Amino acid sequence: MSSVTHAGGGAMDAKIGAYKTGISQLQEQLPSVADAYHQFTGECFKDGALPGKTKQLIALGMGLFANNEVCTFYHVQEALSAGANAEEIRETVAVAAAIGGGHAMSQGVTRVEQALQGVVH
Repeated sequence: MSSVTHAGGGAMDAKIGAYKTGISQLQEQLPSVADAYHQFTGECFKDGALPGKTKQLIALGMGLFANNEVCTFYHVQEALSAGANAEEIRETVAVAAAIGGGHAMSQGVTRVEQALQGVVH
Protein backbone atom coordinates (compact mmCIF):
# COMPACT_ATOMS: atom_id res chain seq x y z
CA MET A 1 0.00 0.00 0.00
CA SER A 2 1.19 3.49 -0.70
CA SER A 3 1.75 6.33 1.68
CA VAL A 4 0.20 8.97 -0.56
CA THR A 5 -0.64 12.14 1.33
CA HIS A 6 -4.26 13.16 1.07
CA ALA A 7 -6.69 15.53 2.70
CA GLY A 8 -9.23 14.02 5.08
CA GLY A 9 -7.33 10.75 5.02
CA GLY A 10 -8.01 9.77 8.62
CA ALA A 11 -11.35 8.07 8.02
CA MET A 12 -10.18 6.63 4.73
CA ASP A 13 -6.99 5.28 6.30
CA ALA A 14 -9.04 3.80 9.15
CA LYS A 15 -11.27 1.93 6.71
CA ILE A 16 -8.33 0.61 4.74
CA GLY A 17 -6.65 -0.28 8.05
CA ALA A 18 -9.73 -2.25 9.11
CA TYR A 19 -9.57 -4.16 5.83
CA LYS A 20 -5.89 -4.93 6.39
CA THR A 21 -6.65 -6.07 9.94
CA GLY A 22 -9.34 -8.37 8.58
CA ILE A 23 -6.97 -9.81 6.00
CA SER A 24 -4.37 -10.38 8.73
CA GLN A 25 -6.96 -12.26 10.78
CA LEU A 26 -7.89 -14.32 7.75
CA GLN A 27 -4.19 -15.05 7.27
CA GLU A 28 -4.03 -16.43 10.83
CA GLN A 29 -7.26 -18.43 10.56
CA LEU A 30 -7.10 -19.64 6.95
CA PRO A 31 -3.53 -19.11 5.77
CA SER A 32 -3.88 -21.15 2.59
CA VAL A 33 -6.93 -19.11 1.52
CA ALA A 34 -5.24 -15.79 2.27
CA ASP A 35 -2.05 -16.89 0.52
CA ALA A 36 -4.01 -18.02 -2.55
CA TYR A 37 -5.89 -14.72 -2.62
CA HIS A 38 -2.66 -12.70 -2.38
CA GLN A 39 -1.00 -14.85 -5.05
CA PHE A 40 -3.99 -14.42 -7.37
CA THR A 41 -4.37 -10.66 -6.91
CA GLY A 42 -0.62 -10.16 -7.16
CA GLU A 43 -0.62 -11.88 -10.53
CA CYS A 44 -3.66 -9.91 -11.69
CA PHE A 45 -2.20 -6.50 -10.83
CA LYS A 46 1.38 -6.93 -12.02
CA ASP A 47 2.50 -5.32 -15.26
CA GLY A 48 1.62 -7.37 -18.31
CA ALA A 49 -0.10 -6.50 -21.57
CA LEU A 50 -1.75 -3.79 -19.45
CA PRO A 51 0.45 -1.75 -17.14
CA GLY A 52 -0.24 -1.91 -13.40
CA LYS A 53 -1.47 1.68 -13.43
CA THR A 54 -4.18 0.82 -15.95
CA LYS A 55 -5.16 -2.22 -13.91
CA GLN A 56 -5.51 -0.06 -10.79
CA LEU A 57 -7.72 2.38 -12.71
CA ILE A 58 -9.88 -0.51 -13.91
CA ALA A 59 -10.16 -1.76 -10.33
CA LEU A 60 -11.13 1.73 -9.18
CA GLY A 61 -13.90 1.91 -11.79
CA MET A 62 -15.18 -1.50 -10.78
CA GLY A 63 -15.04 -0.56 -7.10
CA LEU A 64 -17.10 2.53 -7.83
CA PHE A 65 -19.63 0.56 -9.87
CA ALA A 66 -19.91 -2.01 -7.07
CA ASN A 67 -20.28 0.80 -4.51
CA ASN A 68 -17.37 -0.66 -2.53
CA GLU A 69 -16.01 2.12 -0.36
CA VAL A 70 -12.87 0.34 0.80
CA CYS A 71 -11.94 -0.70 -2.76
CA THR A 72 -12.53 2.85 -3.94
CA PHE A 73 -10.19 4.32 -1.31
CA TYR A 74 -7.63 1.55 -1.74
CA HIS A 75 -7.45 1.67 -5.53
CA VAL A 76 -7.22 5.49 -5.61
CA GLN A 77 -4.12 5.15 -3.44
CA GLU A 78 -2.76 2.26 -5.48
CA ALA A 79 -3.39 4.06 -8.78
CA LEU A 80 -1.53 7.11 -7.49
CA SER A 81 1.33 4.89 -6.34
CA ALA A 82 1.41 3.26 -9.78
CA GLY A 83 1.84 6.68 -11.41
CA ALA A 84 -1.72 7.77 -12.16
CA ASN A 85 -2.51 11.44 -11.78
CA ALA A 86 -5.67 13.14 -10.56
CA GLU A 87 -6.94 13.72 -14.10
CA GLU A 88 -6.64 10.02 -14.97
CA ILE A 89 -8.43 9.10 -11.76
CA ARG A 90 -11.23 11.59 -12.44
CA GLU A 91 -11.62 10.27 -15.99
CA THR A 92 -11.92 6.78 -14.50
CA VAL A 93 -14.75 8.10 -12.32
CA ALA A 94 -16.44 9.49 -15.44
CA VAL A 95 -16.15 6.17 -17.28
CA ALA A 96 -17.55 4.31 -14.25
CA ALA A 97 -20.44 6.78 -14.16
CA ALA A 98 -21.09 6.24 -17.86
CA ILE A 99 -21.09 2.47 -17.40
CA GLY A 100 -23.33 2.72 -14.33
CA GLY A 101 -25.77 4.95 -16.13
CA GLY A 102 -25.58 2.78 -19.23
CA HIS A 103 -26.29 -0.28 -17.13
CA ALA A 104 -29.46 1.26 -15.72
CA MET A 105 -30.48 2.55 -19.16
CA SER A 106 -29.92 -0.79 -20.89
CA GLN A 107 -32.01 -2.58 -18.28
CA GLY A 108 -34.68 0.12 -18.49
CA VAL A 109 -35.09 -0.10 -22.24
CA THR A 110 -35.00 -3.91 -22.32
CA ARG A 111 -36.13 -5.72 -19.18
CA VAL A 112 -38.42 -3.01 -17.87
CA GLU A 113 -40.08 -2.68 -21.25
CA GLN A 114 -40.43 -6.48 -21.45
CA ALA A 115 -42.00 -6.49 -17.99
CA LEU A 116 -44.40 -3.75 -18.98
CA GLN A 117 -45.38 -5.76 -22.02
CA GLY A 118 -45.75 -8.97 -19.96
CA VAL A 119 -42.84 -10.71 -21.68
CA VAL A 120 -40.62 -11.35 -18.65
CA HIS A 121 -38.37 -14.39 -19.11
